[in-house]
Amino acid sequence: MGINQDLLKSVTASQGKLVQTELKAGFTVKVSIKIKEGAKERIQIFEGMVIKLSGSGISKTFTVRKNSFGIGVEKTFLFNSPNVTNIEVLKKGKVRRAKILYMRERTGKSTRLAEKQVQIAKKTKKTNQSKPSVAAAPKKEAPKTEQKSDSKE
Repeated sequence: MGINQDLLKSVTASQGKLVQTELKAGFTVKVSIKIKEGAKERIQIFEGMVIKLSGSGISKTFTVRKNSFGIGVEKTFLFNSPNVTNIEVLKKGKVRRAKILYMRERTGKSTRLAEKQVQIAKKTKKTNQSKPSVAAAPKKEAPKTEQKSDSKE
Protein backbone atom coordinates (compact mmCIF):
# COMPACT_ATOMS: atom_id res chain seq x y z
CA MET A 1 0.00 0.00 0.00
CA GLY A 2 1.08 3.55 -0.58
CA ILE A 3 2.11 5.98 2.09
CA ASN A 4 -1.10 7.97 1.70
CA GLN A 5 -3.30 4.92 2.30
CA ASP A 6 -1.30 3.89 5.38
CA LEU A 7 -1.60 7.40 6.74
CA LEU A 8 -5.32 7.43 6.01
CA LYS A 9 -5.85 4.11 7.81
CA SER A 10 -3.91 5.24 10.87
CA VAL A 11 -5.92 8.47 11.07
CA THR A 12 -9.27 6.72 10.66
CA ALA A 13 -8.36 4.10 13.27
CA SER A 14 -7.52 6.81 15.81
CA GLN A 15 -10.78 8.70 15.21
CA GLY A 16 -13.60 8.61 17.76
CA LYS A 17 -16.59 6.37 18.13
CA LEU A 18 -17.72 3.82 15.60
CA VAL A 19 -21.51 3.62 15.75
CA GLN A 20 -22.86 0.14 16.39
CA THR A 21 -26.42 0.91 15.24
CA GLU A 22 -27.38 -1.32 12.34
CA LEU A 23 -29.36 0.69 9.82
CA LYS A 24 -30.80 -0.33 6.48
CA ALA A 25 -32.86 1.41 3.86
CA GLY A 26 -36.53 1.39 4.81
CA PHE A 27 -35.99 1.79 8.55
CA THR A 28 -37.93 4.60 10.23
CA VAL A 29 -35.56 6.34 12.65
CA LYS A 30 -35.36 9.19 15.14
CA VAL A 31 -32.03 10.99 14.90
CA SER A 32 -31.08 13.28 17.79
CA ILE A 33 -28.86 16.14 16.63
CA LYS A 34 -26.96 18.74 18.65
CA ILE A 35 -27.79 22.26 17.47
CA LYS A 36 -25.61 25.19 18.54
CA GLU A 37 -27.26 28.59 18.61
CA GLY A 38 -24.78 31.16 19.84
CA ALA A 39 -23.67 30.04 23.31
CA LYS A 40 -26.63 27.69 23.78
CA GLU A 41 -26.77 24.05 22.76
CA ARG A 42 -29.92 21.97 22.35
CA ILE A 43 -30.96 18.62 20.91
CA GLN A 44 -33.35 18.49 17.95
CA ILE A 45 -35.01 15.29 16.73
CA PHE A 46 -35.32 14.51 13.02
CA GLU A 47 -37.70 11.61 12.38
CA GLY A 48 -37.99 9.97 8.98
CA MET A 49 -37.20 7.02 6.74
CA VAL A 50 -33.66 5.96 5.82
CA ILE A 51 -33.53 6.05 2.01
CA LYS A 52 -29.85 5.32 1.45
CA LEU A 53 -26.54 4.44 3.07
CA SER A 54 -23.21 5.31 1.52
CA GLY A 55 -19.51 5.28 2.29
CA SER A 56 -17.52 3.17 4.70
CA GLY A 57 -15.36 3.58 7.76
CA ILE A 58 -15.55 6.94 9.49
CA SER A 59 -16.97 8.61 6.38
CA LYS A 60 -20.07 6.38 6.35
CA THR A 61 -23.29 8.37 5.91
CA PHE A 62 -27.03 7.77 5.87
CA THR A 63 -29.80 9.89 4.39
CA VAL A 64 -33.14 10.34 6.16
CA ARG A 65 -36.24 11.68 4.40
CA LYS A 66 -39.39 13.06 5.96
CA ASN A 67 -42.41 15.00 4.78
CA SER A 68 -42.79 18.34 6.56
CA PHE A 69 -46.00 20.26 5.80
CA GLY A 70 -46.25 18.70 2.33
CA ILE A 71 -42.60 19.34 1.44
CA GLY A 72 -40.05 16.54 1.34
CA VAL A 73 -36.97 17.18 3.49
CA GLU A 74 -33.82 15.06 3.28
CA LYS A 75 -30.83 15.26 5.59
CA THR A 76 -27.58 13.35 5.29
CA PHE A 77 -25.81 12.45 8.53
CA LEU A 78 -22.37 11.07 9.28
CA PHE A 79 -22.53 7.96 11.45
CA ASN A 80 -19.54 9.13 13.49
CA SER A 81 -20.49 12.79 13.75
CA PRO A 82 -20.14 14.29 17.24
CA ASN A 83 -23.37 16.20 16.53
CA VAL A 84 -25.43 13.01 16.16
CA THR A 85 -26.12 12.00 19.75
CA ASN A 86 -28.59 9.13 19.28
CA ILE A 87 -30.13 7.04 16.51
CA GLU A 88 -33.32 5.20 17.51
CA VAL A 89 -34.94 2.68 15.16
CA LEU A 90 -38.75 2.90 15.33
CA LYS A 91 -39.85 0.56 12.51
CA LYS A 92 -38.15 -1.83 10.14
CA GLY A 93 -39.71 -1.55 6.70
CA LYS A 94 -39.61 -4.44 4.24
CA VAL A 95 -37.46 -3.30 1.30
CA ARG A 96 -35.72 -5.27 -1.45
CA ARG A 97 -33.28 -2.55 -2.56
CA ALA A 98 -30.25 -0.90 -1.03
CA LYS A 99 -31.34 2.61 -2.00
CA ILE A 100 -35.02 3.48 -2.08
CA LEU A 101 -34.75 6.76 -3.96
CA TYR A 102 -38.09 6.04 -5.65
CA MET A 103 -39.73 7.18 -2.40
CA ARG A 104 -39.00 10.77 -3.46
CA GLU A 105 -41.77 10.66 -6.07
CA ARG A 106 -44.33 9.10 -3.73
CA THR A 107 -46.78 11.05 -1.64
CA GLY A 108 -49.52 10.21 0.84
CA LYS A 109 -50.36 6.62 1.65
CA SER A 110 -48.09 5.24 -1.07
CA THR A 111 -45.05 6.17 1.04
CA ARG A 112 -45.92 3.50 3.60
CA LEU A 113 -43.88 0.30 3.64
CA ALA A 114 -44.86 -3.11 4.91
CA GLU A 115 -43.24 -3.80 8.26
CA LYS A 116 -40.60 -6.52 8.40
CA GLN A 117 -41.59 -9.54 10.47
CA VAL A 118 -38.91 -10.37 13.02
CA GLN A 119 -38.60 -14.06 13.78
CA ILE A 120 -37.98 -14.90 17.41
CA ALA A 121 -36.13 -18.10 18.16
CA LYS A 122 -38.26 -20.35 20.34
CA LYS A 123 -36.61 -21.58 23.49
CA THR A 124 -36.95 -25.20 24.50
CA LYS A 125 -39.42 -25.58 27.31
CA LYS A 126 -37.80 -26.59 30.57
CA THR A 127 -39.81 -28.37 33.22
CA ASN A 128 -39.98 -26.22 36.29
CA GLN A 129 -40.93 -28.16 39.40
CA SER A 130 -41.33 -25.09 41.63
CA LYS A 131 -44.51 -23.97 39.86
CA PRO A 132 -47.30 -26.53 39.59
CA SER A 133 -48.91 -26.51 36.20
CA VAL A 134 -52.62 -25.88 35.79
CA ALA A 135 -53.31 -29.46 34.74
CA ALA A 136 -51.37 -30.93 37.68
CA ALA A 137 -53.08 -28.79 40.30
CA PRO A 138 -55.67 -30.67 42.38
CA LYS A 139 -59.21 -29.68 41.60
CA LYS A 140 -61.22 -28.29 44.46
CA GLU A 141 -64.73 -29.59 44.74
CA ALA A 142 -67.53 -27.28 45.68
CA PRO A 143 -68.96 -27.99 49.13
CA LYS A 144 -72.15 -30.01 48.92
CA THR A 145 -75.23 -28.33 50.23
CA GLU A 146 -78.33 -30.22 51.17
CA GLN A 147 -81.37 -29.32 49.21
CA LYS A 148 -84.59 -28.87 51.10
CA SER A 149 -87.50 -30.73 49.69
CA ASP A 150 -91.06 -29.61 49.96
CA SER A 151 -92.39 -33.13 50.45
CA LYS A 152 -93.43 -34.15 53.96
CA GLU A 153 -91.93 -37.21 55.49
